[in-house]
Amino acid sequence: MPAFKAAFNGYSVEFSPFSETLLAVATSQNFGIIGNGRQYVLQLHPSGGIAELCSFDTADGLYDCTWAEDNEHILVSASADGSVKVWDTALPRHANPIRSFEEHGHEVNSVDWNLVRKDCFLSSAWDDTAKLWAIDAPRSLRTFAEHSYCVYTAVWNPRHADVFLTASGDCTLRVWDVRDPHASLVIPGHQLEILACDWSKYNECVLVSGSVDKTIKVWDVRNPRREMSSLQGHGYAVRRVKFSPHHASVITSCSYDMTVCMWDYMAPEDALLARYDHHTEFAIGIDMSPHVEGLLASTAWDETVYVWQHGMDPRA
Repeated sequence: MPAFKAAFNGYSVEFSPFSETLLAVATSQNFGIIGNGRQYVLQLHPSGGIAELCSFDTADGLYDCTWAEDNEHILVSASADGSVKVWDTALPRHANPIRSFEEHGHEVNSVDWNLVRKDCFLSSAWDDTAKLWAIDAPRSLRTFAEHSYCVYTAVWNPRHADVFLTASGDCTLRVWDVRDPHASLVIPGHQLEILACDWSKYNECVLVSGSVDKTIKVWDVRNPRREMSSLQGHGYAVRRVKFSPHHASVITSCSYDMTVCMWDYMAPEDALLARYDHHTEFAIGIDMSPHVEGLLASTAWDETVYVWQHGMDPRA
């Protein structure tokens, strides 16, 4: 499947929960330092091509995106100007965004939609906070402010409607319940900044973190004093980690070393299943299709988006 060439540097990619063929990609001009952004919705064709279905331009770069779980046309983006943009792909470009929430004091780094309740989403930002939102509410429903540095990622537990996880530059992971302003668990997970985290889709107690220290660690919240597994193989900071929706112990990661890796943290010997080196700049965004087993997507600062089947060359 050929790559899609974006106008700007890729930051985030996510498969639609409703369609096997739709993909959202958040991008930023000038590597996200200064300039515009563009939110893409891409269509995968049976012939193997990737085409732009629609796109929305922003005055500042976009760092992340997430699909709504209750409406196939709704998409949310995290913006460098501190705003959270809500798009409706069923409406023309000039009618978008349909909402722009502007409470964060610095760049918004991540957004994630609630998989269980499906009527709310999270954002996290460089203002050291995470926020809870509902599309129809005039302002955020709650703010969570116990981290002492940038909150790079906030992600919902896929089994519990009220539980989420954050990863921060203060080198901690924190588990939260939206009904409590204080974190219920703090894990001092790495010696350097934690850029990424995710929950297992099969075990509500298992989570994964990725750090500037180049390692990926798997944790069990019932015994958080020591990681279950430490995965080493990236040459630079780990930018994003995702648990597989199809295999309980499989994780994908991408890194500033320009590679995408797939791991099995339960493997008795070598946990590294595959290393893909198709990008020529920092690999920033990855996702695994919830519909098609083994289908991967990645994006990077080289302005490309690749979609490929695990085990095959993304460039083929």
